[in-house]
Amino acid sequence: METDSKTILQDIAQLRNHTNVLDKINISQTYQNLGNSVKSSIYFDKCISNVSLGDDTAAILQEDGSYLLFAAEGIIEDFLISDPWFAGYSAVMVNISDICAMGGLPIAVTDTLYAKNEKNTKEIWEGMLTASKNYGVPIVGGHTCYHTNSKALSVSIIGRATKHILTSFNAVPGEELLLAIDQKGMYYKNYPFWNASTNTAPETLQEQVKLPYIIANQELSTVAKDISMGGILGTIHMLMNTSKIGVEINLKKITKPADISWNKWLISFPSYGYLFSCKTHNISHIKAIFSKYKIQCDHIGHITAERKLLINHNDEKLKF
Repeated sequence: METDSKTILQDIAQLRNHTNVLDKINISQTYQNLGNSVKSSIYFDKCISNVSLGDDTAAILQEDGSYLLFAAEGIIEDFLISDPWFAGYSAVMVNISDICAMGGLPIAVTDTLYAKNEKNTKEIWEGMLTASKNYGVPIVGGHTCYHTNSKALSVSIIGRATKHILTSFNAVPGEELLLAIDQKGMYYKNYPFWNASTNTAPETLQEQVKLPYIIANQELSTVAKDISMGGILGTIHMLMNTSKIGVEINLKKITKPADISWNKWLISFPSYGYLFSCKTHNISHIKAIFSKYKIQCDHIGHITAERKLLINHNDEKLKF
């Protein structure tokens, strides 16, 4: 028996207080000391520009009109201890996703690793190297420090985008909202991570990396956001924050794996998942690009002028 719409939305309302969602709703606090933008380096005076803060990567304008993309991700100690291989793998994978979300292609990563000794880093390194090989993105250096009492890992990445960049700052009212997730996977152990990466052929992963780049350079969209720890709902709020817009979604338009609750799916962290906004006439073209690789792409809602997230299910509405 299907749960009624009111009950479904009442359950979803409880996610407002989930730590991962709150972190994304309040994400601007993490860069408030810098402001909303910074000037690019003074040493390249032919392309000095403002670098906006709040995107999946920094996008630094180059002299030829392209963009150098630069990002970093840190892994918490608990994850490094409980599952060192997957922590290492994820550190590389999520950085690549950040580059993709900007319509770019990854160039290389570096790592910073702290541990008691070399033995304590073996599985972490195995995970990082596997991701590096699978995605075809080299680890070109970094920093390692032994004889520490705690474990810590961060990975940085550079990439490149053409002048046709994707950003989370460009969504405007009237555009449609698309959700693309590779659902050919499963949850990784007891984590909220939907893993469609580690069991996928490297050749397929490398082709998937190119899809947002294709969308950007075919000028089908100028807006994207990588779905991260806050899941679909937290990521929508980040898009709302940077574009200063609202969003209305129809829950019944979101495809989810069978037997997974809405509350679990809406805050899951997929290995391959993106939001895009676009003009109505580009929806079918974007869907076709993902369909070639059997990646689910749903038209889930639209961008609004009023800065709030509305979730609809049949005739019921929830302001989230």
